[in-house]
Amino acid sequence: MNHKYFLLLLLSVAGITSHAQTVVIKSHDTHIRYSGRVAMQDEAAELSWSGSSLKVNFRGTGAKATLKDEHGDNYFNVIVDDKVVGIIHPDSVQKEYTLASNLPAGNHSIELFKRTEWAMGKTWFYQVALDKNSLTLPPPPLKKRKMEFFGNSISCGYANEDSTGKDRGTAPYENGYLSYAAITARHFDADLNNTSRSGIGIMISWNPLIMPEMYNRLDATDTESKWDFSKYTPDVVVINLFQNDAWITKLPDNDQFKARFGPKAPTDDQIIKAYRDFVKTIRGKYPKAQIICALGNMDATKDGSPWPGYIQKAVSQINDKNIYTHFFPYKNTPGHPNIKEQQAMADDLIAFIDQHIKW
Repeated sequence: MNHKYFLLLLLSVAGITSHAQTVVIKSHDTHIRYSGRVAMQDEAAELSWSGSSLKVNFRGTGAKATLKDEHGDNYFNVIVDDKVVGIIHPDSVQKEYTLASNLPAGNHSIELFKRTEWAMGKTWFYQVALDKNSLTLPPPPLKKRKMEFFGNSISCGYANEDSTGKDRGTAPYENGYLSYAAITARHFDADLNNTSRSGIGIMISWNPLIMPEMYNRLDATDTESKWDFSKYTPDVVVINLFQNDAWITKLPDNDQFKARFGPKAPTDDQIIKAYRDFVKTIRGKYPKAQIICALGNMDATKDGSPWPGYIQKAVSQINDKNIYTHFFPYKNTPGHPNIKEQQAMADDLIAFIDQHIKW
């Protein structure tokens, strides 16, 4: 046999065999498009923040992902061709999970979207394995618009899927995909960073961490872990904070009150200064962003509340034409906003952005 022909035959067979094998896309592969503050480790991508996601384009009929969860408390939406098709609940041991199977042959996209906030723990993503005879396709293009939300439980979607009225904040009832933040970002086809945590405030929180201490972290649980702000520059920033401050500043027996304020509640001027300082800090990180200082839709915006006024005064003192105030109407129902109320917030915010911001 002609040696040259034999070599070509071997190469051809090798190519067919390789094509027929499962295609494995490791966490660092450039075919994966990540969104959110994702920490890249040696063998895995670490997803912790609400709304963190990864997306892959491929030609084939199915895909599986290898994941491990810190506590087994997180939930992810599985999104195929931009439609939510299921939910996975990763275990605290490394396992492979089927994301999609028996798809029509052709081009597809598959996305994992973290529904739950970082307080539920971290999830490590190791790889996607495509079915045999699949091909990887170029990654999704970078979106032209970018948004970032600094918020609390409302922005996380806390208890928005609890239809019992018990306002349960455990992981099965929290769906960040249907928070007003994520809905608004999808409406504008914008990338999303949701830098939020239930219970957090600017001056005081229900837990020891406040937003001015968390806003610049990659790993929110690590004081030494710093986010590189040059990696993501939002066009629009939404700050929806002060709901928790509005409560805890009235609770002198609360442990966090004692730790932050001692025996005496902050004055109006101190509250205004704290908000002003935080907004100026965000402005320092994003000099060209349009910033919306929002509040609501829980009782911090009900009639007679002083907290919208504090925000208005703080913003007026900054005197920046690209910093706006916008207050969501008080929902006047018990507990946290449900899915319908989150959608109403999104509709309200979308209308405000359409009216005031060109991007």
